[in-house]
Amino acid sequence: MRNLLPLISSHSAHAGGRSALTCRFRCGDACFKETPNTSDNEYAGDIIARAVSRRSMMRTAAVVTVAAAAGTAALTGPSAPQAEAAALAGHGHKPYPPHKPAPSGARGLRFSPVAPNKNDKVTVPDGYGQNVVIRWGEPILRGAPAFNPEKQTAKAQAGQFGYNNDFLSLLPLRGERGRQVLVANHEYTDEVLMFRGYDPANPTREQVEIAWAAHGLSVVVVQEESRTGKLGAVTRHPLNRRLTATSEFRVTGPAAGSPLLRTSADRTGSKVLGTLNNCAGGTTPWGTTLHGEENFNQYFANGTTAMHKRYGIGSGATERKWERFDRRFDLAQEPNEANRFGWVVELDPYDPDSTPRKRTALGRFKHEAAEPRLTADGRPVVYMGDDEKFDYLYKFVSSKRMKKGNSRAAREHNLTLLDEGTLYVAKLTGDSPAAEIDGSGKLPDDGEFDGSGVWIPLATGTTSHVPGMTADEVYVYTRLAGDKVGATKMDRPEDVEPSPRTGRVYVALTNNSDRGKEGKAPADEANPRNGNKHGQVLELAENWDDPTSDGFDWRLFLVAGDPNDPSTYFAGFPKDRVSPISCPDNVAFDTHGNLWISTDGNQLGSHDGLFGVATQGDRRGELKQFLTVPTGAETCGPVIQDRRVLVAVQHPGEVDGASVEKPASTWPDGPGKIVRPSVVAVWRKDGRDIGV
Repeated sequence: MRNLLPLISSHSAHAGGRSALTCRFRCGDACFKETPNTSDNEYAGDIIARAVSRRSMMRTAAVVTVAAAAGTAALTGPSAPQAEAAALAGHGHKPYPPHKPAPSGARGLRFSPVAPNKNDKVTVPDGYGQNVVIRWGEPILRGAPAFNPEKQTAKAQAGQFGYNNDFLSLLPLRGERGRQVLVANHEYTDEVLMFRGYDPANPTREQVEIAWAAHGLSVVVVQEESRTGKLGAVTRHPLNRRLTATSEFRVTGPAAGSPLLRTSADRTGSKVLGTLNNCAGGTTPWGTTLHGEENFNQYFANGTTAMHKRYGIGSGATERKWERFDRRFDLAQEPNEANRFGWVVELDPYDPDSTPRKRTALGRFKHEAAEPRLTADGRPVVYMGDDEKFDYLYKFVSSKRMKKGNSRAAREHNLTLLDEGTLYVAKLTGDSPAAEIDGSGKLPDDGEFDGSGVWIPLATGTTSHVPGMTADEVYVYTRLAGDKVGATKMDRPEDVEPSPRTGRVYVALTNNSDRGKEGKAPADEANPRNGNKHGQVLELAENWDDPTSDGFDWRLFLVAGDPNDPSTYFAGFPKDRVSPISCPDNVAFDTHGNLWISTDGNQLGSHDGLFGVATQGDRRGELKQFLTVPTGAETCGPVIQDRRVLVAVQHPGEVDGASVEKPASTWPDGPGKIVRPSVVAVWRKDGRDIGV
């Protein structure tokens, strides 16, 4: 038996484990401002009575009622944990057996775990190699110059790989042996680390325009080395592409053309310049990529309305001062411009001439991600989290079926799949007595945090299901719709990923330091810790044969933190055999069914990292750290292939007091070089598959 991996004792006192510099540029200091969700739907209680057809796991009739006094829901039907085990068994899933781990570990996770550390590098397991695939500023378009941080221009940046890479997708490239298409999000810029002598009170137009060009998306073909898992960028390939804060995007779906989306520059409400703060995303079965616009609020100045406030938009100037150079970022002049951000963007990476589309049917909020899969009858379902304290979990069910094949007709049809369907928000109910959920994280008497839930419909096409709101208002002000129907306030729902093997859906809930504070929502069974520093991972099970099913069962798969802390939980796996983990963020699956989790804001004193955890079998819950990232960095966008793992190393060196003149990190190019966000590939030196 190996010992519990050690923790590093010292850690940041800053909210979420991030530096103040990261909070400043990434989310506009959201943690230090009033939480936008001030609704009382969870603990004062509007009454919701909804008869639910439970074709989900238990296949029993249930009625979810939110009582005005208690603000809780009651579910009729079998109770956990026996009923849940029976339900899973009845749908092809066996109850989980006692833990009797084999010495070799779960297939796909057979590596020596990396110990928590503060190394200023990417640290990987013994026997593994790595390389930087592409860095911020590397030219990817024809005519783009080599990167020179001392002579950077907006024109140069528009042809180079963008800043702060986040979501990654690797897609096949037919006809070009050993090549794949890499798609990357560029979430935000940190001008302090980009420009020598940067004056935050007086940015120059050139600096602002460089930042516009450093946001957005990159498409770049990559070439693998046949003897290893190493990848390298193929510069100036015809598919390579940059989309920035000034590129044209189409607005599609039921809210396209709405008066709420019209501005003086676009009186049709159908064309938008740019995409901003793209965090995580998803890859569709029909070969496109999805990109979530997250903390868009921080780019807009002079918010004037209650809806601006509900979306976290301040009433004064912005950090970057973009409103000085383009009136659309000043809501006093263009109050609807902010409504044109906060969407899921769909991109066709195989068509460099296509216009990406903002899909209004998927709702508008701080999209951390949008991960689709197909139902048994071929309809896409997209799961989404709203990354804010006390905001909600959503899904969209398309009314159309995907067409197979790569014909022009099939591709054109499939590019309409996310414009028609029903948008839902989640209401979760625990199955334990309220007295057993005391905010400490102590497990209830049944041994699990678990329960049932309902997907509450918000809108279908041009039909609103929310009293007092039109369909346009539901799509544009989706947060308000969730407030009105009594959705469950969650601990920052970030990435959401359905398992390709079981159909279970995993939700990374990163943290919520305000849980249980006076005037805030108290702990509940899905969010069981007050002052939640470390976060948890939620597991949903719903009936995949029926896309109209609005019921599901859920349980907490992981409750993160120091395994020595009694409030942590690793799916029942012995805690002396797991790596410590804090603040789960992005998630992905490997071909063996293991869940891989990247972290953001580790509160245990170590650098952030990437972890693999078995979701099935004897080792369910065994979590092992695969890598750590450099000083100040966050681990993003994991892609797990058989022969390699890709991660986006975001904001390296983003430490309080750091600047171009005083760097806090020397990664990736060593002393004397500017710190550069980059994509890293990791592989086994012996050429075999990862973790086998």
